Amino acid sequence: MSRTHVIEMPKSSEDDTIAPLTRLVDFHLASEADTRRLGEDLSLAFRPGDLIALLGDLGVGKSTLARAAIRALVGEDDLDVPSPTFTLVQAYPGRHPVSHFDLYRLSDSTELAELGLDEALESGIALVEWPENGGDLISRATIVIELAVSETQGRRVAIAAREEAADRLARTLAIRHFLTNADLPETKRRFLLGDASSRRYETVGDESAPLLLMDAPRKADGPPIRDGLPYSQLVHLAEDVAPFVAIAGALGRAGFTVPTILKADLEAGLLLTSHLGKGTILKPDGSPDPTRYRASVECLARLHDRTWESDLPIPGGAKHHVPSFDKRAMTIEAELLIDWYVPEMRGAPLGEDERERFTETWAAILTEIEDAETTLVLRDYHSPNILWQADAIGPARIGIIDFQDAMIGPTAYDVASLAQDARVDVAPELEAALVAAYVKARRETDESFKPFAFERDYAVMAAQRASKILGIFVRLAVRDGKPQYRRHIPRIRGYLQRTLNHPTLSALKLLYADLGVTEPR
Repeated sequence: MSRTHVIEMPKSSEDDTIAPLTRLVDFHLASEADTRRLGEDLSLAFRPGDLIALLGDLGVGKSTLARAAIRALVGEDDLDVPSPTFTLVQAYPGRHPVSHFDLYRLSDSTELAELGLDEALESGIALVEWPENGGDLISRATIVIELAVSETQGRRVAIAAREEAADRLARTLAIRHFLTNADLPETKRRFLLGDASSRRYETVGDESAPLLLMDAPRKADGPPIRDGLPYSQLVHLAEDVAPFVAIAGALGRAGFTVPTILKADLEAGLLLTSHLGKGTILKPDGSPDPTRYRASVECLARLHDRTWESDLPIPGGAKHHVPSFDKRAMTIEAELLIDWYVPEMRGAPLGEDERERFTETWAAILTEIEDAETTLVLRDYHSPNILWQADAIGPARIGIIDFQDAMIGPTAYDVASLAQDARVDVAPELEAALVAAYVKARRETDESFKPFAFERDYAVMAAQRASKILGIFVRLAVRDGKPQYRRHIPRIRGYLQRTLNHPTLSALKLLYADLGVTEPR
């Protein structure tokens, strides 16, 4: 795509509550394939509530762009997307529901309300052709895309958007530029997933041989909350992709199965990696596969058998220092329970005495495990982040994809992460079998391994992790608008209830019962 001159854009609304349109980009589309690709790329930045106004005369490619965007949003490349010229609107379900409006035949803008535009925007995205027939509709648009015939050949396109949407669109266009520099200028992109952080993932290329794109712009998690630091720095979360690159290199060199990094832009926060497939450690019904979970915990035992450097190289000469999972980080994570979960459950914040009791109880517990065995802790070692490699043998069967937040900490933490999987129900019997399999694997290779100390450490780390997750899932729902995490809360409470029976946690068990976090026994 080559740059061309600017197409005149419509003026913004005079309503001060609506942010002004910001011109984003204008360029040349040499072919219909370019138009389709642009529609697909832009769709990756669309969000519920976006009104996308498509301007231009007949035959300039508005419908071509809209169809490509809809197919990408729905996830069906062969989806039939008829023109809504006569029906005026056509709705499609998907990750983000999308409605396609064509107002060419609209006789009166007052009829627009009857078409359900406002309802469509409440939960989804609206692509509107001929928005100029909808009264002040253009001034309400989140994104305006104008297409016109080029003086030479092909089409010209100009894009403008409100500030927040402009940032999203700029990001998806930057990803296309990144892929072009990776010799993939025309490759297909599809949304894969977004996780609990600001990271998101796309599949790149054909399904027969896909690659994976990680989109993780440098970002701190929230404002400063203590000692002038944001949450991410207090608990040592990765704020850019450099830790992922460094730890992937270390794990790969040690023989573990991790994505191969094919191209990286550390400054932009973009990585292109190999794809480890779709195999999971779950059964088809979504329950844990005991054989694969056991293989996962045995792989973890092999990882914990090793001595890991705390300073890992990054291509280009820099190094990533793997932080320690210190008492401050553990405490702040546990406090998420009383910062988010308990106040919502009660409808009121904790009193000062209760907070002090919470802090003192956890301080005593964490002091008790100061002699815990430590090594590289991956931090989120559970079913969503483990991909089964059916054709491999031994530890190589376990594909590990999430480790950018790794620390040097108690080995028991990752075992608890798997054996008390936050996303699926792990029965007490399976949890016990997994812990026993880990202990057995460690004792076979390390005579100094201490099972009784590990049992204590496991109980503490399981309780700490469950406390953190209960707080995080409420925070994701309340602060970040991700209510889907609430469905996991009963499971986490169940894990916590059975973990608190360990003698080391007797004071915590009484505290959590008093706070109403768990039921008294």
